[in-house]
Amino acid sequence: MSNLLRKPKGRGGKVHDVTPKDAGWGYVGFGLYRLKPGETVGEETGETEVILVLVQGKARVSGGGKDFGELGDRMNVFERKPPHCVYIPAGAKWNATASTDCELAVCTAPAKPGREAAQIGPQGLSLNTRGKDANTRYIYPIAMEERDVADSLLVTEVFTPSGNWSSYPPHRHDEDNFPDMTYLEETYYHRLNPAQGFGFQRVFTEDGSLDETMAVEDGDLVLVPKGHHPCGAPYGYDMYYLNVMAGPIRKWRFKNHPDHDWIFRRDNP
Repeated sequence: MSNLLRKPKGRGGKVHDVTPKDAGWGYVGFGLYRLKPGETVGEETGETEVILVLVQGKARVSGGGKDFGELGDRMNVFERKPPHCVYIPAGAKWNATASTDCELAVCTAPAKPGREAAQIGPQGLSLNTRGKDANTRYIYPIAMEERDVADSLLVTEVFTPSGNWSSYPPHRHDEDNFPDMTYLEETYYHRLNPAQGFGFQRVFTEDGSLDETMAVEDGDLVLVPKGHHPCGAPYGYDMYYLNVMAGPIRKWRFKNHPDHDWIFRRDNP
């Protein structure tokens, strides 16, 4: 099995736990807890900042010296309601106690202490449409650069309808060459609806040194260390993914694959 494709470990507890060391890169970490009502989890942030995303379900959340109370009203991620999210700075700790069955994503990247813990969603989040025709998808920009809510992290949710493509045309952000491109590592946490479905993700470089196509199932995680990384949702199955990106600077600058850029230019004359 590809080292870029990570299957969940078990059905409960921390089913994903990717650190920069484990991934072989320098910035992005991703964890995912599946909790039953009454279960409590917590972590110290150390030298990272954290964005907690309630993918679905409800939980009481505290961190960075603040009690945010019970969060969450999206019981199934495919309801497409805006997510409840909390920012926890470096040098702090956080705790969450599930009120219902829930999925809690833990997005991390290096940072220095200084920011305040804060709730950053659902307030300020609206569902944006990107692309057209069979390239249409819907996005909640939880912590993209337009929102000054983090030092390093870029986090977004994407809903791709049945039969559509996403992260398409193929694009890459693997060079530290701002403003033309930024180096950003990235993870994709996938959900499928209905859950027995599957999708595809290809991660490939223009020189062919990396070229892997993966069938992703409900709950899978894909690592994108470099290269282009489009996704496809087969007819009959909707795809969701939670993106986490980070690199030397908190900017998202990318380039489309030269062979496929004509699609972008045609759709954006």
